[in-house]
Amino acid sequence: MSGAGNAYDKVMLARSKGRPTGVSFIENIFEDFIELHGDRRFGDDPAVIGGLASLDGMPVTVIAVEKGSDTKERLRRNFGMPNPEGYRKALRLMKQAEKFHRPVVCLVDTSGAYCGLGAEERGQGQAIAENLTELSALRTPVISILIGEGGSGGALALALADQVWILENAMYSVISPEGCASILWKDAKRVRDAADCLRLTAQDMQELGVVEQVISEEAGSFYEQIKSLLSEELPKLMSLTSSELLKARYGRFRRF
Repeated sequence: MSGAGNAYDKVMLARSKGRPTGVSFIENIFEDFIELHGDRRFGDDPAVIGGLASLDGMPVTVIAVEKGSDTKERLRRNFGMPNPEGYRKALRLMKQAEKFHRPVVCLVDTSGAYCGLGAEERGQGQAIAENLTELSALRTPVISILIGEGGSGGALALALADQVWILENAMYSVISPEGCASILWKDAKRVRDAADCLRLTAQDMQELGVVEQVISEEAGSFYEQIKSLLSEELPKLMSLTSSELLKARYGRFRRF
């Protein structure tokens, strides 16, 4: 378990303003990215970027939650909190990848799904639930990488995968420490206690068996690490039959 108070320090690192966002990972890991837009039901959600790319010549579908790198972009991207159309766009691209047997790579960085009135009116809960249902049976490999915040169902909707990786200063949690402190103790000042209890750090995730890889952020080499790992792991997953892939994915989550 994380040392007392240390977990919240990792939360602050995961949220830090200078942290690379989804766009940076796409630009530095993949080639020939072509962004695709819209959910074919309501509109396009700028908080979710998705499209086609190549990884050392292998066609892949890439989906990223994007927070934005400055104030104007953060506002446009809704601070990385997707609306239902963002999750439906992601699902549309995942189903397209399944059709052409392309692997899917998800880059997750969100405090959670947007909880505004419009999002609820357009079926936020259903959109997340539909993603979980479809991902559990998607007949093509999925690797999800937590690059910053991994908050609640908003993150899980893009992380029901064959493998989940996490950067060493990222986090993954069922609720924010602030929300947890307010609910459990009615005291937002106990946020550090909440962070420790939630076991949300990358190291906790590895100990609990929730992630397969913790990726070092030392010297900014994580782009090269991720590219190398993807180039190694995706062909292995692609070599499995659909039945083998789904059986292994089911077994992964049953072990929790």
